[in-house]
Amino acid sequence: MKILLLEDNKRLSKLIIEALSEKNYKIDWFEDGRHALSAVYDGYDCFILDINVPGIDGLSLLKEIRVMDEKTPAIIISANVELETIKDAYTNGCDEYLKKPFYIYELELKLDKFCKKEKEVINLLENYTYNISSELLYDENNQEIKLAKKEILLLNLFIKNIDKIVTFEHIEQYVWEGDLTTNESIRTLVKRLRKKLPKDTISSQIGIGYKLHIS
Repeated sequence: MKILLLEDNKRLSKLIIEALSEKNYKIDWFEDGRHALSAVYDGYDCFILDINVPGIDGLSLLKEIRVMDEKTPAIIISANVELETIKDAYTNGCDEYLKKPFYIYELELKLDKFCKKEKEVINLLENYTYNISSELLYDENNQEIKLAKKEILLLNLFIKNIDKIVTFEHIEQYVWEGDLTTNESIRTLVKRLRKKLPKDTISSQIGIGYKLHIS
C-alpha cells in the first residue's frame, strides 16, 4: 500500500513511518501542503493529512484531492477538536477524523478499515488479470504483459474507477502527475494500453474521456 503522509511534526511523522514501514507500507512524507499537492496524483492508496501545516492546510488539500479523486480514502489527523472543523472535514470527503494524541495502533486500525485493498487481483475480460500490488498484467495464459510506467499509472487509474468515466483532465493530473500534456498524447497512451488488453476493455466517451469495463 502506498500512502501520502502530510504532517509537520517530525517526531510523530517518524513514529508513523516506522510503524507503517514494518507492515510493508510505502510512505511518502511531506511537511508542507504545497509540496504534497504536487504529488497527490502519484497513485496513492490512502492519504493521511494533518490540518495545520505550512503552505496549504490539510483540509484545503483534501478539497483539491476530492475534485479529481472521490474514491481514495483520506484520514485526517489533528489536534483541532472544534465541531465545525470536524464537520468540515467530513463534508469535504474525509473517511475518518483521528484526534491527536492517538496511539499508532489506532491509525493502523483505521488504515486496515478504510485503505486496505479488498482485492489483490482484478479479473479483466477474456481471463486477463491485473495484480494491484505488484502492478503486473497477465493474459489468459498467465503470461506477463509488459507495461510502461505511464501505462501502469493509467491502468491503475481505470481500476480505481471501474465502469466510471475518467476524464482527460483526470488522466492528465494522475498519469502526468500534474504536468501539462495534450489530449492527443492521452489518446496515444490509451491506444497503446488498448493493444495490451482484450478488445472492448476501454471504451471512449467522445469529448470527455474513457471508461474501463471488466464484465
